[in-house]
Amino acid sequence: MNVFNKRESAILFFGDVAFFFVALWVTLVVRYTALPSRGLVLDHVYPFSIIFVIWVFVFFVAGLYEKQTLFLKSRIPPIILRTQIANSIIAVMFFYFIPYFNITPKTNLFIDLFLSFVFVLVWRIYLVPLFGWRKRQLGFLVGSGDEMKELKREVNDNPRYNLKFISSLDLDDVEAIDFKEEILDRVYSENISTIVIDIRNEKVRPILPHLYNLIFSKIRFIDKYRVYEDIFDRVPLSLINYNWFLENISSSSHVVYDLLKRTMDISAAIILGILSLVVYPFAMIGIAISDGAPIFIKQQRVGQGGKTFNIIKFRTMTTGPNNSVTRFGKILRKTRIDELPQLWNVLRGNLSLVGPRPELPRMVKLYEEKIPYYSVRHLIKPGLSGWAQIHQEKPPKFNIGYDETKIKLSYDLYYIKNRSFLLDVKIALKTLKILLMRSGI
Repeated sequence: MNVFNKRESAILFFGDVAFFFVALWVTLVVRYTALPSRGLVLDHVYPFSIIFVIWVFVFFVAGLYEKQTLFLKSRIPPIILRTQIANSIIAVMFFYFIPYFNITPKTNLFIDLFLSFVFVLVWRIYLVPLFGWRKRQLGFLVGSGDEMKELKREVNDNPRYNLKFISSLDLDDVEAIDFKEEILDRVYSENISTIVIDIRNEKVRPILPHLYNLIFSKIRFIDKYRVYEDIFDRVPLSLINYNWFLENISSSSHVVYDLLKRTMDISAAIILGILSLVVYPFAMIGIAISDGAPIFIKQQRVGQGGKTFNIIKFRTMTTGPNNSVTRFGKILRKTRIDELPQLWNVLRGNLSLVGPRPELPRMVKLYEEKIPYYSVRHLIKPGLSGWAQIHQEKPPKFNIGYDETKIKLSYDLYYIKNRSFLLDVKIALKTLKILLMRSGI
């Protein structure tokens, strides 16, 4: 069971669509200072409906239907403003460059753009809370270790979650606790509705009979690891063992998914490759002027099945004995232009648009020696971007970083476990958004 009610995202979606249409109706009232006729409404509904579909898609890319942005009032206005600026550009291009939808007067479009922003902002900030989502359910946390502390801190310190842990039980101290007096009595007296529990921990067995009786009191039990994964978008490392892999990971092919993924790779690589040709002369001239030849370099990476392959990049480092990033190379790296030639790898099929980022062979050898199950990330094809790249705040870069790589592995395992075509599309769109914001990946 998921502590985040999927109904919330659905209500946000339908609310956004409803207020788009309300804004359109009010636009016609304001523009013509009278209630619009049925014919006038229909003339506008059809072309604007297409625009609204695109707007909702932009909202999805901006993350306005994700749990992290559902209830953060301070973050919602700037996000909506940025998305509506993008939506405005799309709408103007749509109506001005497609003669079939050449509605007049175009004043209606600009009135609607303004009213849509205002109405959706009011809906998100003032009306959404009326649904009672800010009323947090009281919970009890049963587990142990750093991940339990991390989970409790994250949930209790962020009001966006509809759950609050009023107490917790560390299973390392369970033998010294009077369960009835310290746990059961508190569950009943403080109206606790949810118990998040590490059911896989062997130390939980002695208290299971007591917990069983709580089922009849309508107490909801949720696996601690499912909550952790739902909140942090990665697999908790303490959970990783042979049993977990047997339950969740498979190297068998999924025909439909594999076909869709390969189609997306080829289509995107061709389109982006053609568009990027405009940049090639500037990159090649800049590299030649700053440090001479060669223009391109090949680097070995470890791919699917542990096989090595060569990726192609624009050269960004000097060719002398003391390698360092050139001044022009810094520009190429910051803008990610140096990685454009890797689209050829995508076309060849040894790299995908989305997947775990491939590492250097020497680093893979070290990580496999120090990090358990590291080689599992090679079950699938690596990618230009991945789940870890859009989530990890401090990813390992060019030096060996065991702790950072463990966290990166937890994101990679989440992707391998949950991979789907829709998840790939989401990662691709998030990556595009990050690149456009020049924040890097």
